[in-house]
Amino acid sequence: MRLSTPPRPLAALLLASALLALPAAAGAKAGDTPTLQSAIGNPGDFTISGATRLRYEALGGQARAGFGESEDLVSLRTVITAEYRTGNVKIGGELWDSRVSGIQAGSVVTANEVNTFELVQAHVTVALPNLFGKGSKTSVQMGRMMLNIGARRLIAADDYRNTTNGYTGIRADTKLANGLAATVLYVLPQSRLPEDLASFRRGKVQMDRENFDTQLWGAFLSRQKLVGRAMGEVAYVGFAEKDAPGRPSRDRRLSSVSARLMSDPVPGKWDYEVEGIHQFGTASGGTALTAARSDVSAWFVHADVGYIFPGSLKARVSLEYDYASGDGPGGKMGRFDTLYGMRRADFVPSGIYAAIGRTNISTPGVRFEAAPGKRLDGMASYHPMWLANRFDSFSTTGVRDATGAAGNFAGHSFDGRIRWWAIPKALRAEVNASYIAKGRFLKDAPNAPRTGDTRYIAIALTASY
Repeated sequence: MRLSTPPRPLAALLLASALLALPAAAGAKAGDTPTLQSAIGNPGDFTISGATRLRYEALGGQARAGFGESEDLVSLRTVITAEYRTGNVKIGGELWDSRVSGIQAGSVVTANEVNTFELVQAHVTVALPNLFGKGSKTSVQMGRMMLNIGARRLIAADDYRNTTNGYTGIRADTKLANGLAATVLYVLPQSRLPEDLASFRRGKVQMDRENFDTQLWGAFLSRQKLVGRAMGEVAYVGFAEKDAPGRPSRDRRLSSVSARLMSDPVPGKWDYEVEGIHQFGTASGGTALTAARSDVSAWFVHADVGYIFPGSLKARVSLEYDYASGDGPGGKMGRFDTLYGMRRADFVPSGIYAAIGRTNISTPGVRFEAAPGKRLDGMASYHPMWLANRFDSFSTTGVRDATGAAGNFAGHSFDGRIRWWAIPKALRAEVNASYIAKGRFLKDAPNAPRTGDTRYIAIALTASY
């Protein structure tokens, strides 16, 4: 089964035309535009909604090893979500259609950008009120689902990326009247298909696959107001994989134990978040059958403290720090594995950029956020970046100096985002921009691309209906 993909010039023209129309749309109000729900008469037991995002990305000065110096890409993503409710039972489904136009030679495009006509979610949820005492809320969900658990640094459903992470299995959630909450889950992560550039270009439709070759499970326990107004959380996440036909793996067997303390931002008060994760287990050094297995001992720390200034600007300034360990000389593996964690909230966009992630990095930073109205918000951040271990590849760039001679300073990262609801709840414009002023390591490492500083911009329009 094949579906055609619009040519890149046409998609770019559509995006440009839509951007020019935004000033005219700015006067529209929420409710002025038709929705799928209104089209079916707004039934009380069934809801349906959709969203389509058209995005143009351009990258120059590639920081990742093994790819072309520059690339631009148009992506189109449509998501249709439906849910039927009867009594304590909900039946839900979500169809994703993610495709791209303009794949170039040496492209970074993978199944992270393309996943056509895929039923990512198809699940049944049963509510069990008062199961653990009066006022308790418990639910059990089974089937295909998306997951955003805890701080989303190990298990998440990516939203910035053109595709998302899907999981098949079971999860149970409960919340007691005293603020104690727990989540347990056992799922099989979905492998996005197809995986080759020829199929991406043709828009080939192939259902994603899940099997017991890759398994993910975990338990999360949290309590509100554990320390003052701060929420406390402890968690365990297990992950196991093995080789499958046509899918060699590193045979990872990982356990991640985490603890987190977080107070929500409140105008006129300080807020903070601290999370630490220790990861241990075994993994192979590569996907070859002869690759040696080693013990894993890795860790990650995130800390930030911020303040929201009173006033209509809703400005928040925060200081933050992230550390994710890397491999060093010796028998143990020390490179932290973020598994299915998100990237955008802590670092930079994924998409065709994806140069900075939660592994082998040590980076303090400062962040400014503002939301002067319900329709507009923005963010800007700065992070100087070092390698946690100078003998390993830096973050997710693949750039490495096994001798350590290139040092450990990777460079300065600047990142920003602006979002504006042209029509509230119906049409939103978004611009993301990032810049890496490369440091010594990203210039002098043996396989570092000689491409100058890294520039990235993405312009998107999302229509919700």
